Amino acid sequence: MDGRDWGLFLLPYEQAVEELKVKFKTMRSELKKRQEYAPIEFVTGRVKKISSILDKAKRLDVPMDELETGIEDIAGIRIMCQFVEDIRWVAQYVRSRKDLTVLYEKDYITNFKDSGYRSFHMIAEYPVQTAFGQKMVLAEIQIRTLAMNFWATIEHSLNYKYHNSLPDDIRSRLKTAAEAAMVLDNEMSSIREDILSAQKSFEDDSSIVHRILTDIHKLYFFHLIVEAIAFRKRFDELWQEHDFEGLKELSSDIKVMLRAESVKVSGEEDESQF
Repeated sequence: MDGRDWGLFLLPYEQAVEELKVKFKTMRSELKKRQEYAPIEFVTGRVKKISSILDKAKRLDVPMDELETGIEDIAGIRIMCQFVEDIRWVAQYVRSRKDLTVLYEKDYITNFKDSGYRSFHMIAEYPVQTAFGQKMVLAEIQIRTLAMNFWATIEHSLNYKYHNSLPDDIRSRLKTAAEAAMVLDNEMSSIREDILSAQKSFEDDSSIVHRILTDIHKLYFFHLIVEAIAFRKRFDELWQEHDFEGLKELSSDIKVMLRAESVKVSGEEDESQF
């Protein structure tokens, strides 16, 4: 091993991972607000361990003074999607970003590996602002479904255990599992609209419950304690019956009372200024 300061070497990669995680999570939130559905389920990231960097450099015959260009996945981001179709959308969002440059892509979904591995990889160049100026680092962005990620995580663990020399029976069973994961992804895609409709209904129901309980709490600030207790009792009855139409009406009634009280308080404050 050379005498480099590995902490200092990895610092810009750590910064890149943290910044990219925040940016892709923010992108998920924005997409969800704009179109009620975000193709991004969740985002993770990691910086490759020193031992893994050295192992890969040896395997690829990368000189130690060329690690920054020879090892492209020292900084790694994983974007998980619910459906295979979402992967193409996310890839297009990544391509269109102005804060990074996609150098090339590896499509292991259309052309999956013999092992059964499936994922969509994008190698990007990302500018990190360090204390001594801007530094360009390479980052690998992997986009995959939850099923693909589960399989890949297990395969990675087994490869580590067997030092990348899997026994034939395990390799065969992993390939069978990969085929099962692909069937699962295809089945989920076939009922995609039903799944999304069910998820939207759940989110809408959760949202109205949160809104009602928040608004009931606001009534206490206006000293409307009797009214707050009455609304809470009404909420409990409707919730027990899973009457969401009734809950929507309840939410509207509480809003009306809050608006009226706000107008009343504003009027009293205006009068007090005379």
